Amino acid sequence: MDASMWVAKTGLDAQQTRMNVISNNLANVNTTGFKRDRAVFEDMLYQNVKQAGGQTDANSQAPTGMMLGTGVRIVATEKLHNQGNMITTQNSLDLAIAGDGYFQIAKGDGSLAYTRDGGFKISATGQMVTSSGALLQPAITIPNTASSVTIGRDGTVSIELAAGGAQVLGQIQIARFVNPSGLQSLGQNLMKDTPASGAPQVLAPGVGGAGSLMQGSLEASNVNVVEEMVNMIETQRAYEINSKAISAVDGMLRFLNNNM
Repeated sequence: MDASMWVAKTGLDAQQTRMNVISNNLANVNTTGFKRDRAVFEDMLYQNVKQAGGQTDANSQAPTGMMLGTGVRIVATEKLHNQGNMITTQNSLDLAIAGDGYFQIAKGDGSLAYTRDGGFKISATGQMVTSSGALLQPAITIPNTASSVTIGRDGTVSIELAAGGAQVLGQIQIARFVNPSGLQSLGQNLMKDTPASGAPQVLAPGVGGAGSLMQGSLEASNVNVVEEMVNMIETQRAYEINSKAISAVDGMLRFLNNNM
């Protein structure tokens, strides 16, 4: 019976972890470019009490075995990278990626991070930066003589000069990964590559499977509130059932202590 309590305890731990994942999804329902997580369960080791196919006598074999499970655990939290809804902002520096790919962001230590959050700003030196001040890569510097900024679907950045005329400043490139679910979340809407994600493939938007850019739009979180609420209720019920299993085993042990 102690084993039964342990199995139920692993169920409580796993459901609590799943609830943490769901809570984080709901907390980020309004986070630009956020991708929801999903908890991945797996069963734990089994006690092989009786081997299937073992000899029951000289001429016959057991058609089934007896294997007792030891519980469940969360083996991974997987990012689901399906497209979020597009929100029109009419801000010329707001960009959304329609399709696959990530903006490249330079961190303070010189390494690159990746994001789907295209809510860019202008720094004091005219460079395009994230809300936290990290530089977009390749760097785009907008001079103070610009009267308007145009960013094409292929990432080409051009400006209209206040004195008249136009100027091309450069091209925004985006990175693709073989396994986006292998990216590691860093916070601040940033992710970094890992051996699981594979090396980034840097492409012009709209080329080689990379998504195209949409100026004046932002990608909303792909969290579905109704779906997450259903998952929350399901998790709550599973937690209650595992808790009742522990209570039932405790009652059985108490009965033995009082009657033996």
